[in-house]
Amino acid sequence: MTAKDTGVPATTTVAVQVRVEGDVDEEAVAYVREKVLAALGRPGAPAVSGEVRVARAVAHHAERPWSAGAELVVGNTLLVVHAQEATAHELADRLQDRLRSQMDRVLHRKEAVRRSATPPPWRGGRTGNGRV
Repeated sequence: MTAKDTGVPATTTVAVQVRVEGDVDEEAVAYVREKVLAALGRPGAPAVSGEVRVARAVAHHAERPWSAGAELVVGNTLLVVHAQEATAHELADRLQDRLRSQMDRVLHRKEAVRRSATPPPWRGGRTGNGRV
């Protein structure tokens, strides 16, 4: 279900470049770009910028010739994700899983920090003797 289907405006602040090295076809690049945007374009997420590098090894005997590395800035947090797989589609799926996991951590950490901060006594927080 897209934002268009739900009536919610699609406001994405994702500025991610996908760079390729080696013999990578347009279909693979489009699939990787789609998966990266699906992992990062979440409602309520801070602005995302950076780049994803996709490479295919020249050596034919390589067990996992496809590799990707992402260096992204989410709000004020740096995310670094690496993946290696046998095919471009497996690489894109693995990259999406890892990016989504890292995004969950960043968003959860942001919420946990905001909730766990106890106000100081002069702002109505607890004092040493238990009074509020």
